[in-house]
Amino acid sequence: MYTLHIANKNYSSWSLRPWVLLSELGIPFEERLAPFLPGSGSSWTAFRAFSPTGRVPCLHADGEVVWDSLAIAEYLAENHAGVWPSNAHARAWARSASAEMHSGFGALRNECPMNCGLRVRLHQVSASLKKDIERLAELWNEGLRRFGGPFLAGKTFGAVDAFYAPVAFRVRTFGLQLDGDAAGYARRLCDLPSMQRWLADALAERWRDPEHEDEIRSLGEIVEDLRAT
Repeated sequence: MYTLHIANKNYSSWSLRPWVLLSELGIPFEERLAPFLPGSGSSWTAFRAFSPTGRVPCLHADGEVVWDSLAIAEYLAENHAGVWPSNAHARAWARSASAEMHSGFGALRNECPMNCGLRVRLHQVSASLKKDIERLAELWNEGLRRFGGPFLAGKTFGAVDAFYAPVAFRVRTFGLQLDGDAAGYARRLCDLPSMQRWLADALAERWRDPEHEDEIRSLGEIVEDLRAT
């Protein structure tokens, strides 16, 4: 049995990636949630109990400790079918697209942080964010067109979709406009049963991390808060 260590579902986009991948592929796992702690370095110290980097996600499996969402995806691929496409061309594309999300889209991360329970009107859309949104739509439309959908690399959900699942929540939170079939794909991800479960848990959370909350307020106007009080 795998044990997946994650943080708050409302905030932790990195935790969502392996969680939704395991869930959608039907791979059994035990979830361990440790909320972010207030104060500089507090979460790092607490998370070091289960993660060598003091960060989430972290997978414990048969005596192995696997950290970083991309490493977790590759570890799972060695033991389970469906993480990456069987077709070599689709697999190469899916790995490239996942790596691009893992290391890129800096403006999207910084200016649209994940907060599942809010609806936010941005004060502005910077040139860098506009560029990231355009690239996101281009990438999603390419995958859907090239491999036939309904998922990015073909008919079934895989790691590349898991890597973009947090972006689907960001699209909804910030009302980001996407061209072509990309908008429908974002809705399709949000409608997945596992994504609905994650969202329900996120909305029920009563933890509030001051740093995440202040960050959101600095970026836009909160027009709706759907979270439990």
